[in-house]
Amino acid sequence: MIPAGPEPSEPAADTLPGREFFVLVEVDPDGRMPQQMRRDARKYEQSEGDDERDAIAAQWTRIWMTTGGLIGDPAAVTTRPEFKAMWPRLRALPKGSRVLDGGCGRGEFTVWLTRAGYPTLGIDISHAAIAELQSAYPDAEFAVADIRETGFADQSFDAYFSWGTFEHFEEGLDRVVREAHRLLRPGGLLFVSTPFDNLRSAIHGTLREPWIREPNGPTRFYQWRLTRAELATALMQHGFEIDSVKIILKRHGLQRWIQSALGLDEITTPVKAAARALSPVLPAVVAGHMILAVARRPAKL
Repeated sequence: MIPAGPEPSEPAADTLPGREFFVLVEVDPDGRMPQQMRRDARKYEQSEGDDERDAIAAQWTRIWMTTGGLIGDPAAVTTRPEFKAMWPRLRALPKGSRVLDGGCGRGEFTVWLTRAGYPTLGIDISHAAIAELQSAYPDAEFAVADIRETGFADQSFDAYFSWGTFEHFEEGLDRVVREAHRLLRPGGLLFVSTPFDNLRSAIHGTLREPWIREPNGPTRFYQWRLTRAELATALMQHGFEIDSVKIILKRHGLQRWIQSALGLDEITTPVKAAARALSPVLPAVVAGHMILAVARRPAKL
């Protein structure tokens, strides 16, 4: 088992003009390769306040409310690449196995898995989202909690999944991954996705694309972007064994790339068509949007 490293150092700013570029370096006294992650910023919204947790909750509550509401569609989860990666492994567990959905958002995964015989607890820091989900789905379990420190007992879950959530804390991934390891029973499964530092993003970090519009005015931290090796390292440093780390959502990444390059406010039908045409010929490493890791807490320490 690879032991946990020390707390991350302060991020250091790059000198590229017009946009914040930071690298978080976790220094390892044992001489292993330090972990580096790229930082993305977003526009500062005064109404969100200065507390990081409150700002994240306000941001995502606003996004959900303006893109379909706080309630998701459980029937739609089976088309998601995250589901396709997780379900074959999850359904191999005995029915009744306890599952945690860390950063449940609109709750669709929590509801689907609970109804499939795998009682799942969905947690999120958005009080508004959890209240709506508790009202809409009384047959599922939801609670307000912070994935960095949930307050649940040790070894409470047989599996834990979290889609696009681990990366949203400026301090880095250490506390989140450590808490995930604590919550899982020996042999428990972890499924986690984070933004991918794809080839386009890597080039952007060293050779700025001048047609990309930068946020106007003050900014605040948004997320970390990772390579596959960095995500695997972050998990292994806290005792997880890695099964796989794969690139997912290539077409969505292409849509975002085209949208940004054209200066559009939304992903239009022509943008989707262009991404669909490019997807078969461009490798996922160029524009894949997310990476998804499958890991396990060792059955024996």
